[in-house]
Amino acid sequence: MRFEVHQVLDAIEQRLTTDPVAARAVLDLSEVVRLTDLDNTRPANLLRLGMVVDALARHLAEEEVQVYAVAGRTLLSDGDLTSNERMRIRSWSDDGLVEVLPDLADRVLEVADLTGLPVISRGRYDGLRDKYPWLISEPGRILAPVPGAGGAALISRGAPGTGRPGATATVVMSRLWRCPERGCASFGDPAGPGTGRLDDTFAHLRGGTGPGVKRRPGSQPPPRLRAGTPVCPRHDTRLSDAGPRPVSQAVSVRVDGVLKRRFVVTAGHPVVVGRSPDEPDSVMLGHLLEEEARSWISRRHLRLEIRGDALYVTDTSTNGTVVKRGGSEFTLHRDQSHVLGPDDELELYEGVELARSGHWAPGGRVQPASVMTEAPTITMRRLNL
Repeated sequence: MRFEVHQVLDAIEQRLTTDPVAARAVLDLSEVVRLTDLDNTRPANLLRLGMVVDALARHLAEEEVQVYAVAGRTLLSDGDLTSNERMRIRSWSDDGLVEVLPDLADRVLEVADLTGLPVISRGRYDGLRDKYPWLISEPGRILAPVPGAGGAALISRGAPGTGRPGATATVVMSRLWRCPERGCASFGDPAGPGTGRLDDTFAHLRGGTGPGVKRRPGSQPPPRLRAGTPVCPRHDTRLSDAGPRPVSQAVSVRVDGVLKRRFVVTAGHPVVVGRSPDEPDSVMLGHLLEEEARSWISRRHLRLEIRGDALYVTDTSTNGTVVKRGGSEFTLHRDQSHVLGPDDELELYEGVELARSGHWAPGGRVQPASVMTEAPTITMRRLNL
């Protein structure tokens, strides 16, 4: 059973991020691990995080969703968690995959406010509605985890909101910030570019010594604001302005109507998409495709890049890329480029499509692959409600 739990925690780790462009929701890890009615087991269980991740994937009808998890430092010494669970949380914090803070306060809502992300929580937040008016105007941004078939489900408190950050967020999130603390996992000095694919490794941006973290170039979590001044949420130290944040755009891949994955294109870092590209920071589709689609889609089918504030697509394939806009369509041939509009769809092969994230509405009957596949039976049993 210990090996099974280890495998599940490895799978959960792949769904953790403090990259606000990659994340699909923000949550309080301290709350999630204590949702005992999700599995009726011990008082605190880190596997409940996987159950909530799966619930979000089903709620959005999207594969491979990532979450932005925040926790108070007391979780690292919580005796209701196993020593292995506490060690995992510490490791995730050290690697910049979750935020473990000395003072949690309203950090979850602050992240949501600055990024536009929905919040996974059962909290009512009655005393914070003046500070965060969207709690009243956009109640659908709060998703409550509840027991459901197979583990957990998310219930919205109202109609989905726009999730658009305000003017303050626009200013703060348009800059990069630097923490004076050596080795800060969130705002440390860059340690050099990564060499792998978006599927397995990103640029190493952890400052100081250590193995580094998998992070997209230019990616940073939102700073904490104290009287309007950006400070490091981990160290409560004032951050210095490190220049403009590179323009980024999230892109979704849809295969036969199912959202399969999401990736981010950042200025200065083009992304190649295809059947089996071998460039750094590339997106491989081959494992998602049927035989005919694999034979049609080129190994390096297209390249996405940011030029100025625009997202460009350049065809690099043998068979071309169809651009769909409204009721019209045309084909890009090798070396032809096109500015990808907010409503444009790219068709690499019938049923294999790319578009800006948010273009396709979430929801549906898709059953995404679970991170809990290797979990002990007691966690995965169907609840009799």
